[in-house]
Amino acid sequence: MKSQTFTITAETGVHARPATLLVNKAGQYDSEVEISYKGKKVNLKSIMGVMSLGIPKGSEIEISATGNDEEEALNGVAEVIKEHLGE
Repeated sequence: MKSQTFTITAETGVHARPATLLVNKAGQYDSEVEISYKGKKVNLKSIMGVMSLGIPKGSEIEISATGNDEEEALNGVAEVIKEHLGE
């Protein structure tokens, strides 16, 4: 399992559009990819799961990936986060 922590710096937090980008990116990999926020963990391939977290600006999230392409999955999701949501 690989994991990485990010801080959301986008003014609107993780709203529908960037959440869709994350879900689409995670869906490109075979690995199980999860997002954790405030002790709650959901499948990053589920738009409803991601939206249910209600992640605002300034939040710290953790992305974890487990599987045969976990490193590629984590790097791909990290790229989307850095481009659209934070650091």
